[in-house]
Amino acid sequence: MSGDRGPAVYRLLHWIRHRCVLPKSVFVPVLLAACAGPQSTLAPGGPAARIAADLWWGMFIVAALVLLAVVGLWVYALHRTPPDYDEAAQRRIGQRWIIGGGIIVPCISIVVLLAFGIPLGHRMLPLPVPGEPPLKIEVTGHQWRWEIRYPEHGIVGTDWLVIPAGRTIDFHVGSADVIHSFWVPRLGGKIDAIPGRINVLRLRADQPGQYRGQCAEFCGAGHAHMVLAVEVLDAAAFDGWLERHRP
Repeated sequence: MSGDRGPAVYRLLHWIRHRCVLPKSVFVPVLLAACAGPQSTLAPGGPAARIAADLWWGMFIVAALVLLAVVGLWVYALHRTPPDYDEAAQRRIGQRWIIGGGIIVPCISIVVLLAFGIPLGHRMLPLPVPGEPPLKIEVTGHQWRWEIRYPEHGIVGTDWLVIPAGRTIDFHVGSADVIHSFWVPRLGGKIDAIPGRINVLRLRADQPGQYRGQCAEFCGAGHAHMVLAVEVLDAAAFDGWLERHRP
């Protein structure tokens, strides 16, 4: 049976290649559709998300160059004329590839990545900053909802987060039951909500608008519906919102 399966697979691939080719005007937008939307990390709405997006693009470009180099070497190896076999020469060539491709290149790649990644990651930490202190918001994950508290104003809400644009926010994230993960993709990275522990995530939104958060850690049957609506207001509108909802 295995002898008949190969040609059948090749015929199927040939048919797909020649009969199921979409026009570029259709195919390219389909591929790019996943790069947009309310939870797109490639459409950053704040400095933390912008840092993550810049790092992603840098890694993507490097990975693409590595892929091109590997494919180029592969094509060259397929079409070159094999030299006369010399065991000593083959051993030397193999050693060069092991040392160069297996040690030197990976070490250089790791050093470059760390040189970019460590400073960028340091800028995302909730460190003391001069000027206006960050607004503190407490976020507690439940099965399956988000409890939002503004401790300085006595406001408590569920699945609805309102923050001011242009102001740094420190989210103190915890959990009342199992591990959840607090994530607003367009504003920054995610952080785990762990029972008995408080983790701090610093975010800031550049412009007023609507954003969407999602629990990013499987937490039970209702995980997929554990969504957080995020509304970013300008400073005056946010102050008015606080006054209207203050108990």
